Amino acid sequence: MRILVSNDDGYNAPGLQALVDALADLGELTVVAPETNHSGASNSLTLNRPLSVRTAPNGFLYVNGTPSDCVHVALTGGLMDARPDLVVSGINNGANMGDDTLYSGTVAAATEGYLFGIPAIAFSLAEKGWEHLDSAARAARQVVERQMAHPLAAPVLLNVNMPNRRFEDLAGYRVTRLGKRHPSEPVVRTTTPYGDPVYWIGPVGLAADATPGTDFHAVSEGAVAITPLRLDLTHSGQLDEVRAWAEPL
Repeated sequence: MRILVSNDDGYNAPGLQALVDALADLGELTVVAPETNHSGASNSLTLNRPLSVRTAPNGFLYVNGTPSDCVHVALTGGLMDARPDLVVSGINNGANMGDDTLYSGTVAAATEGYLFGIPAIAFSLAEKGWEHLDSAARAARQVVERQMAHPLAAPVLLNVNMPNRRFEDLAGYRVTRLGKRHPSEPVVRTTTPYGDPVYWIGPVGLAADATPGTDFHAVSEGAVAITPLRLDLTHSGQLDEVRAWAEPL
């Protein structure tokens, strides 16, 4: 079993090390992660400059680019001896549920593997701060073991969110749909020491749809939420309406 591991918090992140430690004896692991934190990078690729790859003292490879860059370079740049059987990303410092998945670098790293036809799983710890990271790593290992023992038919992209709880207190695993958040809070406007205005992106909004069956609901009840994702953004239900609207064009 060849596993490519990446993240968006950077190659020094505790969540990455915990995931690697949890999966270490399951196969041959290659770690390619960003040099610095790229939370919110989504699926961006770096096209305006070359990328460099360096090796950390612990053997992890790190790239001065985005999570998608890391997986793309690993798969196409000769960083692995053979195509991996699985791409995993995380463990992220904070949830990636509902609309978060559109912005998440953690999900993006897994998505890049998925785009290459490789089964991929993104792992996130619901609350920031790394509390009960060891439990999250144990849960992540169980999900990977399940995929190894009973592989889902490719293509597969799973988004897994784990509550900050002791492993013994987790309320099992639930397959969920994405919930939905309210819009983010407004940007925070401040000024530089020179009086120039600057803006910080505001905090995420609260859950707008956390009804039973959603990832928000499962995690709030202490369960690990497993959400299968896809990338077809076509609004099939509007095709006929838009065809009629475009008829005079």
